[in-house]
Amino acid sequence: MSKYLENKLSEILAGLMASYDEKKFIDKTDIFNQPDKAVIIDMIHKLQEIVFPGFFKPDTYRTYTVKSTVESLLEDITYNLKKQIRIVLRYNPEFSDKTFEELDNEAEKLVIEFLNKLPEIRKLIETDAQAGFDGDPAAYNKEEIVVTYPGFYAIFVYRLAHELFKLSIPLIPRIMTEHAHSRTGIDIHPGASIGEYFFIDHGTGIVIGETTEIGNNVKIYQGVTLGALSTRGGQQLKSKKRHPTIEDNVTIYSGASILGGETVIGKNVVIGGNAFITKSVLEGTKVSVKNHELNFDTHGNAKINKEDDTSWYYII
Repeated sequence: MSKYLENKLSEILAGLMASYDEKKFIDKTDIFNQPDKAVIIDMIHKLQEIVFPGFFKPDTYRTYTVKSTVESLLEDITYNLKKQIRIVLRYNPEFSDKTFEELDNEAEKLVIEFLNKLPEIRKLIETDAQAGFDGDPAAYNKEEIVVTYPGFYAIFVYRLAHELFKLSIPLIPRIMTEHAHSRTGIDIHPGASIGEYFFIDHGTGIVIGETTEIGNNVKIYQGVTLGALSTRGGQQLKSKKRHPTIEDNVTIYSGASILGGETVIGKNVVIGGNAFITKSVLEGTKVSVKNHELNFDTHGNAKINKEDDTSWYYII
């Protein structure tokens, strides 16, 4: 490295050190007391092996029984999840001044509460796989849905994160659902409440907000937003119902936006593509957007002969 570069890098380093001394929020440097995203994502993979035994290969190639494999996975998850929960509990004001031992004991209890929910999560996931198969004629079998469908993966991660969210565990649930978001383009807040037999078809661009309530047998397509009417109130809106309620047996087609905490979509409703809804919809209603008129301006550069289908040319 040239002397010039050494001097310039020294100047840059000095400038950064001075910037850190300004004590901004982003100057936090205690990396050992921050949750480890890589560890949390690894736990998602291990939980996937538990929820779907036989679908996803363990890291080792040795042959195990289901019982011994799950036992090994549970031990690994318990150790790592307990550590991560202990770290993030300090973000909860209730635990900000607790001792290490007190945090450790609380984290242990929370891990056990979460792991006890796994059989219930598996029951819900089974209904989601069935909903995917029943709702998609392109699916050859349920195995295809479990292994390949991004919507199913996003729902799986949400169901794990939601149980952690209900236990008031900070950060970890959101790290999990944002990991699924980055992989699938589907953004489900862990605070949303979603019933059984939930199916996301295609999925990219879907947003489901924190206070959304979704009933049973609901199917949604790509580009759907279940959002808030406005977030201008910022933190003053925390814990208030900002997102819609979707009742049972509703289908929402691509590009639809349903907004507002007082908006209720009744049972057996069908929402057509690109609908923009901010008011409640009565049970059994079919909502559709009137077709837009298409205008073709050829600028005199194309011949249009309606008598001959092969000579239709559009320059738009």
